[in-house]
Amino acid sequence: MLLKLAWRNIWRNKRRSLIVVGSVVVGVIAAILMDALQGGMIHQMLFNQINLNVSNVQIHKKGFRDKKNVGNFIANPSEVEAILKKQPHVKYYSKRVITFGLLSSSDNSAGVFIYGINPSKEKFISIIGKSIVKGKYFTGGQREIVLSKKLAEKLNVCLGDKVVAMANTPSGSIGSDVFRVVGIFKTASSEFDKTTIFIPLPIAQRMLNIKGKVHEFAIITDKYENAGVVAKSLRKKLDDKFEAFSYTELLPLLVLQMDLYKQLLVIVNLIIALALIFGIINAMLMAVYERIQEIGVLMSIGMKNSKIFSMILTEAFIIGVLGTIVGLILGYGINDILLSGGVDLRWFAESLSSFGVGAIIYPKLSLENFIQIIIIIPLVSVIGAAYPAFKAIRLEPVSAIRYV
Repeated sequence: MLLKLAWRNIWRNKRRSLIVVGSVVVGVIAAILMDALQGGMIHQMLFNQINLNVSNVQIHKKGFRDKKNVGNFIANPSEVEAILKKQPHVKYYSKRVITFGLLSSSDNSAGVFIYGINPSKEKFISIIGKSIVKGKYFTGGQREIVLSKKLAEKLNVCLGDKVVAMANTPSGSIGSDVFRVVGIFKTASSEFDKTTIFIPLPIAQRMLNIKGKVHEFAIITDKYENAGVVAKSLRKKLDDKFEAFSYTELLPLLVLQMDLYKQLLVIVNLIIALALIFGIINAMLMAVYERIQEIGVLMSIGMKNSKIFSMILTEAFIIGVLGTIVGLILGYGINDILLSGGVDLRWFAESLSSFGVGAIIYPKLSLENFIQIIIIIPLVSVIGAAYPAFKAIRLEPVSAIRYV
């Protein structure tokens, strides 16, 4: 009976009720879109780093992560490979040689991280092969190099030009070689592009005089959620001279940022709810004052204060639930539209690239926000109606009936 009575009371003043429901709808849509865009941006930052060079799991000789010394290499890679082949969640892996060096052209030079890779395996690990904007991702030649568009512009080189790479060997001497540019790439991370080049693994090993040795195993798991499981398993099976890290350990700041974002989302939803609560209070107060005589009659015929209080709270709850449902439907509909083509922010591409974010942001919704909205908005509507309901039950029946 209370539910039916509350529903009728809501639509006595359709205009006011629709305005209040509309404000709830707008608040829910705002919460959904803010969650989707912020979540999409942070996830893009994280997975861009994973797909560029971090991968899901990395294996090094112990201490290499803290100090990338060229002499801190894995002397027997086959030992690690034998263990990796037995890991159930390992989908792909690739060996790498990594060192810091100098890349020079006839016009300029730049400090770079030199990655010696196996192109046929690395294409399953990183997105460099898919990020080529000029030339090819290695052709099978001996002394080929793939570098970024930013580095090519700085060194004033183009496809087919020669560059010289130099780096320290474990013995302290300088190893160098001449390479021909076969591919130029561009990624979403300007910092990565400024400092990273790729050369064939055997050439890198020969240049550094570490034949048959590598610095890193980059691993892609069947699901990124299994990265921690794989890293933990590898730490148990590998000797103490090795170290294995998942992407959460390799990118702690980004993972922390994702956790902070989830906490911030709760605060944002509470701020939106706080803004809505004043609209609910105002609307329900107006509804109470318009029905003072009716409330007085209900009291005089014996309706308990608890029933009147519950009736007003039910009205607010219905408004909150109705606005939440409509807001969720519209919000998710808008999100699907944005998801199909992404949000184009190419005007800010240069700034975004410094954070490792692409010019196109693809929204990503979180289950946590969905649950928060379903709980917070109707709850806030009920809380907002508590004061008007309290005012209603404080009325004197005789005075209320005579109220004009």
